[in-house]
Amino acid sequence: MPSLLSQLKQHSVVVADTGNLVAINRFQPEDATTNPSIILKALQAGQYQRQVDDALRQAIRSGAAPSAIIAEACDRLVVSMGVEILATIRGKVSTEVPAALSFDSAATVARARALHQRYLQLGIPGDRVLVKIAATWEGIQAARQLEREGIRCNLTLIFNLAQARACAEADIYLVSPFVGRILDWHRQQTPDVRFEAENDPGVLSVRQVYRFFKQHDYATVVMAASFRNIGEVLALAGCDRLTISPALLAELEQASGELRPALQDDGQRVLAPACLDEQQFRWQMNEDPMATEKLAEGIRQFHADQLALEALLIERMREL
Repeated sequence: MPSLLSQLKQHSVVVADTGNLVAINRFQPEDATTNPSIILKALQAGQYQRQVDDALRQAIRSGAAPSAIIAEACDRLVVSMGVEILATIRGKVSTEVPAALSFDSAATVARARALHQRYLQLGIPGDRVLVKIAATWEGIQAARQLEREGIRCNLTLIFNLAQARACAEADIYLVSPFVGRILDWHRQQTPDVRFEAENDPGVLSVRQVYRFFKQHDYATVVMAASFRNIGEVLALAGCDRLTISPALLAELEQASGELRPALQDDGQRVLAPACLDEQQFRWQMNEDPMATEKLAEGIRQFHADQLALEALLIERMREL
């Protein structure tokens, strides 16, 4: 019998949640996603050293102000890593705008345009790149503008329907609702409750988003992210896309058994509700402590890893 991973690929687009080229080559995903944490982990493992040095040298030669050299080197590095990843996959790669810009729409748009332009300059078609942005209100509005310009976006750190719905209403290409981080929060709040796949609050949240999008005929792609175990993955088989870590991809590759899709579009459609405005969005976030806390925590974590990445580049620049 085929492995669970092989069967899963028949029902969902499998995306590698890693920058590890060995893992990407092994599991042959359609797409790949990156973020500051993934990039930092790859660099700390000794990968992409040539790209680090090239990015630093090009940033220094560009004539950028000393204070801007590291920021430019970071952008050059993440794009060059994306190009390497694209050489091994058929689909798209997601490259993230720095988390420090999560509450500044104009700055997010400017940085996203710059990242996208770097890909184009390196001969990568624009439709193979997704700019990854945190799903704050400001991030969603930035993505709305970028989509109008033909720059496709992946809105990340999504923890509830309000965030996902606002993205769909803004015609965003793809959303990444998180699973495991939602489970983490509930485990902390209710340590005595035993969570299995069918009562996993992260799984239930993504199912709600998926069904809401299909029911109202939104074109936005749903890509579940942040898995803690393969039970969560299998409970969302049939979701448009699933971005999965190498460790869980390995488990799925080694496991067998019959896999049936847990999510399917039943074809039923109803009229979409009126779009959320900013006040409604912020109120619904305010009323959801889990989403509020996990969004803020995620932004802080990504920013901390961005700072660690910059520190690594500063250290390497001194050696060049």
